[in-house]
Amino acid sequence: MSAAFLPFARPVIDEAMVAAVADTLRSRWIASGPQVAAFEAALSAYAGGRPVRSFTSATGAMSVALELLGVGPGDEVVTPAQSFFASANVIERAGARAVFVDVELATRNIDLAQAAAAVTPRTKALLPVHYNAPLDPAALAAFRARHGVRVLEDAALAIGSVAGGRPVGATGDLVSFSFHPNKNMTTIEGGALVLNDAAEAARAERLRFHGIARLPDGTRDLEMAGGKYNLSDVSARLGLAQLARLGEWCAARERLAMAYFEGLAGDELLGPERLPPRENPGHSWNMFTVLLPLAEMALTRQAFIEAMRREGIGVGISYEAIHLTTCYRARGWREGQFPVSERIGRETVSLPLFPEMTPADVERVCAALRRLVRSRGA
Repeated sequence: MSAAFLPFARPVIDEAMVAAVADTLRSRWIASGPQVAAFEAALSAYAGGRPVRSFTSATGAMSVALELLGVGPGDEVVTPAQSFFASANVIERAGARAVFVDVELATRNIDLAQAAAAVTPRTKALLPVHYNAPLDPAALAAFRARHGVRVLEDAALAIGSVAGGRPVGATGDLVSFSFHPNKNMTTIEGGALVLNDAAEAARAERLRFHGIARLPDGTRDLEMAGGKYNLSDVSARLGLAQLARLGEWCAARERLAMAYFEGLAGDELLGPERLPPRENPGHSWNMFTVLLPLAEMALTRQAFIEAMRREGIGVGISYEAIHLTTCYRARGWREGQFPVSERIGRETVSLPLFPEMTPADVERVCAALRRLVRSRGA
């Protein structure tokens, strides 16, 4: 019998979580309510006591964050060219201009020297992304102080990471998390925004629910034209159960990542320059990314992915270079501007990594990977 299909990501959902969600459904309070309040309190405790508000997605959280920062038409926001599309789209949808810069090859994090060179009088914010390593909080604080801009950290991949001795989110300016099912914990769909103070949190609450404010007589007023991004109690109850196991799961992810390094050790086609940094303190290992040696392979990346799937192994692409998409080429960006991001976009694949995997699963992936990069094709 062939081995079961191994996806590149899969959430852990146990029977206790199913029961907790069922209890919430039975309560008939399924929209935003006491479970959302409890989830936000738990996230706040995780983030060192900072206020946290939940959203239907990290994209919604970042959109509200940019509105809190006053980002709009005529403004610029500096962001990496190598990330998921949402990082740039929220800027453009705010009416501002996404100003791309390149990333560092190993960490895939934003090149802060290039970011500094991209700052203009129109720059309103920096939107960096935690990728193959946690961003350095001291470096972000120094950037903010030097250039006088706000910082919105896209920490979609970084829930569970530690930087500067504290959890990502416990320091910095604004920090957004994702709870999509392929992240380190999930609320099915959802996200959160870590804020600086009660005033910011109150404004975020209104922006996520139509801009409504309650008056003393119980009627409602509209102070601003808000959106609708409020999380449900059903999702929040799952998030509470997931958050309680986040540390355990991140430790499992780290063990699996180390097993990948061992399984690929000594392969001249898959050397350290093609893998994430192995010495990576505080990293929560949401993904294990590999740059394929395409020049030495007979297979294209798509043929490699299809071959892996025939072997029962799921592979992702994380991520394409944003500036080379049709949307952003139309805004004037072009090939050759950000060579590191473009190389990653051409060569990257994401291997299976989730807490329920076994060492045998990692061995299976490594064996298939090592064999297929040497395949002579069909």
